[in-house]
Formats: sequence, C-alpha cells, structure tokens
Amino acid sequence: MSAVTTRTTCPYCGVGCGVNAVVDDDAVSVAGDDAHPSNRGRLCSKGTALADTVGLNDRLLYPMVDGRRASWDDALDEVATRFGEIIAEHGPDAVAFYVSGQLLTEDYYVANKLMKGYIGSANIDTNSRLCMSSAVAGHKRAFGEDVVPGCYEDLELADLVVLVGSNTAWCHPVVYQRIVAAQEGDANKKLVVIDPRRTATAEGADLHLPLAPGTDVHLFNGLLAYLAGQGIESDLPGASEALAQAQPMSDIEAVAEACGVDAETVAAFFALFAKTERTVTVFSQGVNQSSAGTDKVNAILNCHLLTDRIGKPGACPFSITGQPNAMGGREVGGLSSTLAAHMGFDAAERVQRFWGSPAIADEPGLKAVELFEAIERGEIKAVWIMATNPLVSLPHADRARRALEACEFVVVSDCMRHTDTVDRAHVLLPAAAWAEKSGTVTNSERIISRQRSFLPMPGAARADWDIICDVARRMGFAEGFAFDSAAAIFREHAALTAFENDGDRVLNLEGLAEIDDAEYDALEPVRWPVHATQALRAVGAMAAEQDSRRLFVDGVYPTADGKAHLVAVTPRGPANAVSEQWPLALNTGRIRDHWHTMTRTAKSARLSAHIPEPFVEVHPADAERYGVVDGAIATVSTAWGQAHVRVIVTTAQRAGTLFVPMHWNDQFAARARVGALANPAVCPISGEPEFKHTPAAIAPFKAAWHGFILASRPLLLAGEASIDYWVKVPGERFYRYEVAGLNVPGDWATTARSWIGVGERTADWMEAADAKAGRYRAAHMDAGHIEACVFVAPEPAALPERSWLAGLFTGEPVDEAERIGLLAGRPADPGADPGPQVCSCFGVGRNTILRAINEQGLGSVAAVGEALDAGTNCGSCKPEIAALIAEAGEE
Repeated sequence: MSAVTTRTTCPYCGVGCGVNAVVDDDAVSVAGDDAHPSNRGRLCSKGTALADTVGLNDRLLYPMVDGRRASWDDALDEVATRFGEIIAEHGPDAVAFYVSGQLLTEDYYVANKLMKGYIGSANIDTNSRLCMSSAVAGHKRAFGEDVVPGCYEDLELADLVVLVGSNTAWCHPVVYQRIVAAQEGDANKKLVVIDPRRTATAEGADLHLPLAPGTDVHLFNGLLAYLAGQGIESDLPGASEALAQAQPMSDIEAVAEACGVDAETVAAFFALFAKTERTVTVFSQGVNQSSAGTDKVNAILNCHLLTDRIGKPGACPFSITGQPNAMGGREVGGLSSTLAAHMGFDAAERVQRFWGSPAIADEPGLKAVELFEAIERGEIKAVWIMATNPLVSLPHADRARRALEACEFVVVSDCMRHTDTVDRAHVLLPAAAWAEKSGTVTNSERIISRQRSFLPMPGAARADWDIICDVARRMGFAEGFAFDSAAAIFREHAALTAFENDGDRVLNLEGLAEIDDAEYDALEPVRWPVHATQALRAVGAMAAEQDSRRLFVDGVYPTADGKAHLVAVTPRGPANAVSEQWPLALNTGRIRDHWHTMTRTAKSARLSAHIPEPFVEVHPADAERYGVVDGAIATVSTAWGQAHVRVIVTTAQRAGTLFVPMHWNDQFAARARVGALANPAVCPISGEPEFKHTPAAIAPFKAAWHGFILASRPLLLAGEASIDYWVKVPGERFYRYEVAGLNVPGDWATTARSWIGVGERTADWMEAADAKAGRYRAAHMDAGHIEACVFVAPEPAALPERSWLAGLFTGEPVDEAERIGLLAGRPADPGADPGPQVCSCFGVGRNTILRAINEQGLGSVAAVGEALDAGTNCGSCKPEIAALIAEAGEE
C-alpha cells in the first residue's frame, strides 16, 4: 500500500495551521502544509506530535446508557424522548446545550439551529465563552460586528507589535515565530510585551511592562490620553467621551503608579506607540478573562481608532483566539448571546424565515457560568455537552460537578471514554476524533480551512453533525435536518450569511453558498468575506491574496451610522480583591506542550515530558514569606477550592501573584484542577470569567516523604491510603507517577509492592533501604525486563533524575551495567543521561544541550540548533536554550 497524504487542519489553537497527514501501512505521520497561508509549513510542538494522539486507547467507541453499552437507536431514542418530555413539561428553557470550539463549523451550525430554531431556546453556549467572548463584545461595541480586521501578514509588516496578555511564544508559537522572523535583522522593528509575568514571550521583547493584574484599562486609557496630548484628534462617535474618561490617566506618573510599572518604562511604551504608524496590538486571554474584559478590549481598540491604525497594512488591533474553531462557532451563533451568521436577536424573524422553523429564540440565553448555575438550581433539567470537559475548565468547577451530579438528564458526546465530565453522564455518544472529522474551521485571521478525515471512524463513532441531526429528526424536526453531508450544511450556513445581507453584515459567504460536493472537498483556505465574484478563486486556488485580507479599508463599518465607535471605559479593579485571608492573586493559563484538559496531548509522551507535573510559580519574596520551597509541594487555596502542586520559585513571577496552569484534572492528578479554585466572577457584558485574578493563599504541603514510580502499565493509585499526592505522567512504553504522603508507611516493601500490584510474589525483586535516612528503592524485573521501579526519600531533592531510568523502558532486556545502576538511579556513564526534556519537537534533554554547549563551545541558540536540531522547528524552546547558554557561561 502506497502512502496517502491528506491536507487537513491542526485541531489545537486558533492559529489554524495547515497539516499534511500521511498514512503509510497504518502508520501515521504529520508535517506542516507549506501551501497553507497561515503557517507556511510550520507546526508547534503540539502540532508536530499529532500523530502520537490518534491511537484508540481510552476511546469511547460505542453508545452507552446508564453505564451499559447500547445501540445507536436506543441511545438516540433516549436522548430525543427525554429532551422532548422535559420540554413538554417545563418549556424549552429547561434544556441546554454546552458546546465547544473543538466542533467543526458544520457541527456548530446544526446544534445552534436545533436549539434556537426548533427547540426555541437560546440556552446554547460554548466553552469559547471562557476565552474570547470579551473580544466579541468589544468588537461589537466598536465596529458593530464581531470582526477581526487584520491578518497575520500585518504582524510581519508592522514596525511595532504589542502583545497584551498573551504568552504567544508558548500559546501561539507559529504566529510568534512569524513575528520574530520578520523582526530579525531590522533594528527599526520593535516588540513590546504587556504581561504581569516574565514569560518566554517577554524574554524576547524589546520592552516588557509587567503591569499589576487587572490594570490594563489604566494603561490604555493613559495611552489614549497621551496620544491626544500629542495632538492626535478624531471625529469618530464616542471619541470625546472616551478621552474625557481617560483624562485621570493623563499623567504618566499616575499610570505608572496604578499599573505598578516604573514611569520610564511606561513613557517609553507611550512614545514608541505614538511615533509608530505601523502598529499591531495582539491581545488574548490576559485581556479577555476578566470581570472588566470587554472594557479592556475597548480600551485597546480606542487607541487604534483614535490613531486611525486599522484597515491598513501593518496596522490593526488583533484578537487571537484560543481554540481551533472559536471563530467558526461565533459565525454560526454558538454563543447564547447571538443568532447565526453574526445576527442579533433583533433579526430573529429573518432567521426563522430562512430556516422555516417552528420557533425561534428571541432573546439571549444563559452564558456558560450562568448555565451551570441554573443546572445546579434545577431550572435546567437536561443538558447535552459536546466535545468539552467543563468540570475541569469552568471556574468554581466543583459547583459545576455538583450541578451535573444533580441534573435529571446529562448527555455527553465525546471521543474519550473517561474524562471528569464523561464519567457523570447518563448517556454517552461516541463522536469522531480529529483524524476522522470532515468539515471546516475558521482561524483567527478569518481563514476558513477544510478539515479532512484521513482515518476511518472506529467502532460505532459518528460525526457530531450526524448525531445532532439524528436526534433532531427523532424529535420531529426532520424537515430542517435532512442533511446528508457536511457540505450540505456548509452550503446552508453560507447561504444564511448572505440572506437579506445588503452590506449590513461583514460576514458574507455568498460566493460559497452554491459550491457542489466536489468543490467543497477541494476547497482551499479562503478568508471571509467571500462574495460571489470570489467563488472560483476560493475553490480552485489559494485565496490568501484576496482583497478581504484587511477590513474597514474604506472607513465604513457595520454600524447604524457607518462609523466605528470609541467607547468610554472606566478603570476598575478585579471583582474580588486580595485580602488578609487571601493575600495573593492567582492567575491561570496554558503551558507550552499541553492543551486544555489533556485528553489529547496526554497521549503523547514527548508532550508530557517537558513539564510533567502541575505547578505553582511563586516570587522568591512570597515563597520566603509563606514558607514554600522550590521543588517541594504546596497547597494553593481560594474561597472556592484547593489544589496541591509543585513549587517553582522564580523572579519571572510578579510579587504578590501566583500562576498555576489549567490543564491537569482528576484523570492525571490527585488534586490539581485549577478550575476548582478559579473565581466565578464574570464580565457583566461578555459573561467571560475572571480566570486571571482569584484571591488565593499558599502554604507548604507538609509531606513526610516524596517519591516516584515508573511502571510498564498504568497503576491505580487514587485509592491508596498511603498516598496523598499523585500525578500520572504518560511516557514512552511506561507510566510515571510522582507521589507523596503525609505519613510514613510502617513497611516500605509491602507498600511498594501494593502500589505496583505484585503482592507477595517472588518475582525478580530488588530493593535497598536506608531507614535512618528515610530512603527506599526497589525494582521489579521480569525475564530481564524492567517492569517497575520505586524511589522514596524524605525530600524531593534526594530523589534521582527520572530521564535515564525512563530510558530503560525500551521493551528490551536491561544489560548488566544498567541493572547495576538501576537502584542507584543513575548510569555508570553520566553521558547516557539526557536530562529533563527541553525541546519537545526533537526530544532533546537539558543535559544533552549543556554538554554540547560546553564541549563544542556553542554560544548561540542557532549554534545549538545546528548541532542538535533543538529549537529549529516551532522555536518554543529557544528562550530555555538561551537560559542554558547563559547558565553555562556563568559556571
């Protein structure tokens, strides 16, 4: 069988990278698509590892009802019947859908159509509410429509790129590398990073403003006042009001004091922005995820509108989205606050006429946090959750858990058999995974790309749109859901964007409304709007050079008066301030190699190797004050929950703040769901939660012992009474468990055997104990192969490195030298230990890099890349490599 290559799209962030998936004799490999305009062949570490994630381990393959396998007919009849009964008794608002940016546009479209046009409720919201709804609301207030006006090319043309609340180097690496590449060798191009943390992104900046959390409006109101003071004027609606509101921040010293940044740095940023015509301001979750998120967005947009830096090459505000199809969901009405095709509820009659539907939602439904509150109160009695894991990702996640446990009827469509959410469903519906899906997604620069399946659907899995349409037909709505393909759904979606659209909505796919199935299959990446004259170009060739690259070039906006509006915004602090009980501000976000709640990335050993444990970053002054130690475990507490995480003491963290990543869940850690700690306060306009500021406290987790286990098979440690802290780390042919306990077991040998499940068997068991030092080490062998090893010590620093030991799980027998070094935890040859992973793309470890630096005299990141490949793919590890070069130079 010859290799088959399929052009598809990456399922991770909103960059929307094109991917070439190759299937060769059942082996899958992936590479970047050189022809895709968004990534031009580049992939980040997660995209590079996509082939690692397509296996069927822990897949949901068959429908299940009340924990038992069921047929599709039985499962879908149950869903349709129960939803119908609840609607008949309690009305349409007693049911809800909670959907996801992991859905394709076609899936999103039929889910929205069923809920809003046939059930007649707007109680459909999406996990995209948690990451970009403040941008949506800000765009609508300023532009009249939720529109990102620029494109990635603007980042390369800009002379100044300002990254606000965005660790772009880790969260959108391909975009970041485009920025870096454009600025290399051009001293006139500058990068400014505005972020309380000194992230990998900030390390590469010409100027870093580590502003106090929640002070973005202070900063950008100050910038607005400064620009006006330079003689810049505007006759746009709202300009005088916005400037009047910004006047209290007209003094740079006042801005600096409010933001906790020195005045010289603020002045340098203001002057740089004022003099640089080609400026792009990229903003992300650090802006959006706030109880003042919408105002923060408008504070940024105001500065671009005042200076007329929009609709021009290299000049625009740019919201970069978190999920692969957050934009597509916005286009089809996936948010409870909009109808389809960027129409509001004032257009309900128009949408109903187009659909010919029996009902239509005529007012907004419940937003994500409100929706789960209503479930907990019993007002929503049935919920269908699609392709998302809200019991991990929502704020106050324990309340969401209680809500689902009390809900009368919970349906979950997913591709995974076990997640925190799946485990609490009455009906499970097996959905297609990334490699099996076919449809479209829209990225952050408005490019619609085809996602194409390259593997068959396993078991009884079905496409999400197919499942939704089948339920709709069983509910009596066959006439509205007679779709036989994703292409048919896309045509209807495109037609709706053009329906009675005389230029009052920018979103218009008229040119794609009549493409046939073959043209849909061949659809090249195309940026909307796509008018009728662009149809052939969109189908037959790359459409990246269309005139629609930039919007608002003519200064005409989809508002009642045709003008953009500045919005007066008032600085205000977070909804909940720090206090004596909760003295620290907890921030949360992503790390480089994991994605959302790890259901996909945890399948890849290389993605789990870089940062294997949940952690908390703490400033040294706070660590000393609260008694936590680098490398130890700490308990982070808030008014809403508690987590146990590994401590990283670093000056990159602003004093008075903590950072804990969002990814870990009950499948991979004993207690590390940061969503359970997060403040459920939301922006009153957008409904987006305040993930970036939760009042918190930190204290030592007073473990009596620390240890780790490496095993060739998964272990069940959750019920082990001796273990109070555990983290599961998938590896290559092994599983790693970091463990700790509050009490020392009476017999380490018996305890260790219990952990790995060998009981009293007399298999090849090696052990070494030092009771006085509190150390214990053991290994279980079978026919010369290592099956498991256990290492215990009173302190984390007394434990050996894991990387060499992990390398013994090759499937081959260990040799004599390896066996001798096993209980010592280190090889006889130090050069055999690669050290903790730094470069995920090529699997290059810390020790390997340091040795190459020292032995070959490598003095630059480029030289390390040439010698080891590290840093030459996505570039996300370049800051870490630079730090190692600096470290080697200090020795």
